[in-house]
Amino acid sequence: MKDYCLELSSRQTTFNAKLNIMREYLQAYTLRIIHDKGVFRSTAFLGGTALRFLYNLPRFSEDLDFSVVKEKECLPFVEIIKKVKEEFILAGYDISVSYNDKKNVQYAFIKFKSLMYEAGISPLKEQNFSIKIECDTSPPQGAGLTTAIVNKYFPLSFLSYDIASLFAGKLHALLNREYTKGRDFFDLGWYLSKWKDLSPNITFLQNAFKQTGFSKVMPSQDNWRNLLYKAVEAAEWEKVIRDVKNFLENPSDMDIFTKKNVLSLIKPIR
Repeated sequence: MKDYCLELSSRQTTFNAKLNIMREYLQAYTLRIIHDKGVFRSTAFLGGTALRFLYNLPRFSEDLDFSVVKEKECLPFVEIIKKVKEEFILAGYDISVSYNDKKNVQYAFIKFKSLMYEAGISPLKEQNFSIKIECDTSPPQGAGLTTAIVNKYFPLSFLSYDIASLFAGKLHALLNREYTKGRDFFDLGWYLSKWKDLSPNITFLQNAFKQTGFSKVMPSQDNWRNLLYKAVEAAEWEKVIRDVKNFLENPSDMDIFTKKNVLSLIKPIR
């Protein structure tokens, strides 16, 4: 399995492509381990990596994000992480694991030692590479769920938020962040160009804002486009481009998702 990971990376021609493919393969391997452990009977896959695996989002993602949807059936986070570590070691990887399971949002870092050096990505043998796993044990209520089967490096099946709820999660991130994360704005343009009539799951979106103590105008079915329009209009697009370009399959996509074009996709209600 490790040899195949290195082979996939070797087929790429640029630093970013090598790193992104290697990360994505390891994410897929992690998802397969988690599936085999039975995690998706109680936990949903979401975030940018879910969009990538489910809907072919044309950018790579760094983390694996999950939310517990059936608390009574949920396996202990530590047990899941120990299984992930065990399987990666059996597959030939030299790894270490750190985690925190004491908060509502539990997380772990799977650190791969020397893998970037072996893949020819880094000249430094001591340079490590990590995958972050994050699980919200007390997510906002109201998300819609769907079960998906995909074949990306491995046949995979997982529980996920439906597209309206995933979109709501993206709107919550974009409107709630106090800094510019270019991936939010790229994803927004991608969502609205792919599903022109898409509306967010408003109940889930409002519950997410209430949970994070949002004190500004609450998004509704009538005003969410207006709020997004103002956020995009105020964004420094050079920062957006700098943040996202290294994660894109085709960096020239940002020639399409310009601020002007993204604003035209939002079409606020006046």
